[in-house]
Amino acid sequence: MEQQTKNCQNCKNQFVIESDDFAFYEKMSVPPPTWCPECRMQRRFMFRNERYLYRRKCDATQKDIFSMFSPEAPVRVYDRDYWWSDAWDASEYGRDYDFSRPFFEQFQELMRVVPWFSRSANEPLTNCDYCMNIGWAKDCYLVFNASNDENCYYSIGIEESKDSFDSLYLRACELCSNSAFLTRCYSSHFSVDCEDSHNLYFCKSCSNCTDCFGCVNLRNKQYHIFNQPYSKEEYEKKLKGMGLSSYRGVEELRSKFRKLLLDYPHRASKNLINNNVTGEYIHHSKNVVNGYLVDGVEDSKYVQFLRTVPSARDCYDYSLFGANSEMVYESVVVGMDAARVKFSAYLYPSPQDIEYSIACTSSRNLFGCMGLKKKEYCILNKQYTQEEYEKLLPKIIQHMSDMPYTDKHGRVYKYGEFFPPEISPFAYNETINTDMFPLSKDKIEADGLRWANPAERNYQATITAKDIPDDIRDASDDIAKETIGCEHNGACEHNCSTVFRIIPNEFAFYRRMNLPLPRLCFSCRHADRLRYQSMPRLWKRSCAKCNAAIQTSYAPDRPEIVYCESCYNAEVA
Repeated sequence: MEQQTKNCQNCKNQFVIESDDFAFYEKMSVPPPTWCPECRMQRRFMFRNERYLYRRKCDATQKDIFSMFSPEAPVRVYDRDYWWSDAWDASEYGRDYDFSRPFFEQFQELMRVVPWFSRSANEPLTNCDYCMNIGWAKDCYLVFNASNDENCYYSIGIEESKDSFDSLYLRACELCSNSAFLTRCYSSHFSVDCEDSHNLYFCKSCSNCTDCFGCVNLRNKQYHIFNQPYSKEEYEKKLKGMGLSSYRGVEELRSKFRKLLLDYPHRASKNLINNNVTGEYIHHSKNVVNGYLVDGVEDSKYVQFLRTVPSARDCYDYSLFGANSEMVYESVVVGMDAARVKFSAYLYPSPQDIEYSIACTSSRNLFGCMGLKKKEYCILNKQYTQEEYEKLLPKIIQHMSDMPYTDKHGRVYKYGEFFPPEISPFAYNETINTDMFPLSKDKIEADGLRWANPAERNYQATITAKDIPDDIRDASDDIAKETIGCEHNGACEHNCSTVFRIIPNEFAFYRRMNLPLPRLCFSCRHADRLRYQSMPRLWKRSCAKCNAAIQTSYAPDRPEIVYCESCYNAEVA
């Protein structure tokens, strides 16, 4: 089919469906979308709580557990280990399909009674009880959306890293802290978008550099301060005078660093080793359109957070996971050899030929199922023969179009739409949307979605953030015994925890690195790091040097100097 322009059913803006898109939809046997790509992404994100952990009871054992669901969430929850055991069978909740009611209404009822796992995580895990959306990790604490890490703390999106703290999207790093988007870096701090480098402080977009401070866009350099070269002796002498062990000193350096970034050109897109891609943070991929934070992806469009390599191929509208998956459409947290999966969430490992299902494992040929393990040919958790399944399924798909679900705002959900956001078990501000697409409480509730009010916290601080010694050298081991009042003290929009602790391993790390202790709780520190993370949205802009048209994650009203790839490489590489 030829290119078509449509109006988004949600935001009412126009979006384009290309001829290649129609070919993909035909191959997947689905109708074209009625929501624009960004609204589809936000709709999927409504089913992803990335970093909010709650205490609640296991509905099977009644023991206290940590869960990604708040006690107020309208779902049943089993402790993760119990959920994965053979002590129960979700097929016991199977029911007949009711052709007198919309499908999504029936699925919502099933989703409310079939138990969810308390936390999304993959084995093996050792001593990672306070983590979520994590796999193959050891001795981690408050680490989320991560894998293959050891002894890491207070971080999100880190992979194959060790002994690192307070960071965002590290890969193969060690002894790093307070940084974002580092790859194969060692002992680097307060830095962003750097790779293959050692001993960096307050650096951005540096590659194969060692012993650099306050540097931007350097390649293959050593002993540089603010992009100026020094001898080894001069560098070490100046570094000692930077005040890195002082919180006051680091805050002054942080402010100077942020202003410094406005003086240097930035690449329109931070992509690496690709062929024919558009998007942001795309690595080792080819033929990717509008990708965001993906690695090893091929022939895909509108994909985000696919970083578990080998990742994905031939997918559209697919968020989170990867791990050798193909032909996945409009799904979130699906992976580990997934194939031909549509409109689903939390399916792993080896989900194949599955539609409209959640939290099913090692299964195939499912439609509208919840919590099944090693099952085949089921609809609404009821077992059928292959012949019965294949006869009933087309009738249900037709029924979804004949009797669609209509949400509170009149948006119509026929076959081909992902789950309505209003049936998500998460409140909007519990999901990854609160980082990617923050909205006010009034806007969220006007959209018919839940807003989770912060839990009432009765923690009593024993000291305030101001009581922490300014210099790490003046802090004693007793700091680990204190309950510290967050410097923001709830006066922010980031679900401030109001108090926090300095755990012994954390104190040992900062003492070893000769860096000051934090004054903010984890939520506020995370919010501060987000300023270095671009959002999964591309803007039209002109190169600041050659005036060529570019697509970039830097919005037109942002003050950074943005270059096209050719101009950036000519000046920097």
